[in-house]
Amino acid sequence: MIGLVLIYLIKTFQDNWISIQAINLDYNDYLSLIIAFFITLFAHIFAGIVWFLILRKTFEQKINFFWTIKVYLITNMAKYLPGNIWHFYGRINFIYKKGASLGVASISVLLEPLLMAASALLITLISHSIGLISISQNPSLLLLELLILIITLISFHPQIINPIIHRLSKIKFKNKTQEIEAEKTDLKHYPILPFLGELIFVILRSLGFLFIISSLISLNFSQIFLLISAFSFAWLLGLIIPGAPGGLGIFEATIITLLNHQFPSEIIVVSAGIFRVISILAEAIGAGLTYLPILPKDQL
Repeated sequence: MIGLVLIYLIKTFQDNWISIQAINLDYNDYLSLIIAFFITLFAHIFAGIVWFLILRKTFEQKINFFWTIKVYLITNMAKYLPGNIWHFYGRINFIYKKGASLGVASISVLLEPLLMAASALLITLISHSIGLISISQNPSLLLLELLILIITLISFHPQIINPIIHRLSKIKFKNKTQEIEAEKTDLKHYPILPFLGELIFVILRSLGFLFIISSLISLNFSQIFLLISAFSFAWLLGLIIPGAPGGLGIFEATIITLLNHQFPSEIIVVSAGIFRVISILAEAIGAGLTYLPILPKDQL
């Protein structure tokens, strides 16, 4: 699987690198790109911390902090495989082997992208309501999106999640040497803290994109909120549309459509390419950092 991920990432990197070679950058532009890279890298590490909070605080799992971050960053690379589900499978497998019930392992992994999606959708709807971006002129579609957000937020309630956990926890899987019996764990409270964490994650990712744009063109203050809003919606579609590995193609097409009237189209196209390259580098380096000898040794 690792070999397939590397092949897919190298191909994507090469495709997007072509659009970057045509631009000329000075010292300040490179500085903006470096800042964008570190913001993106921190965003992925921060997302791992939020997942740790979901496991430790929301589901009360006795799980090591550094181990959780390692698993998150390493499995994150598998999302670029066709199907866009293998990072979820890897995390469920790791958590289940650590002794959690299948219910807790599955819900903790699925809850994370749902919270991300709800956060991005919230930013998008607020942005549209105050006129920052126009995602649709159809009031019915906007009402549907608001309804989806409300249903998603309600679905995080313990009274809805706990029966699902109990049903999944009755399923037992056997490996070659042992059958894992896991303690049933309920969701004790609404995951407000993880939701706020995912909201910060989406904003961090959008700030990374903002610094990429700023390396190519001067921005005024009002455009900052426009970019954050447009990014959130484009990133949301890349997250929720099935079958698009890492949102490849979906994010780029959406961000270009949303911003081509506010910015020169070539700037947006190049920015989308740079964003994809920086995202891949940040995720790959983030996964590589987990193997540094200075970090605590906690076996996966």
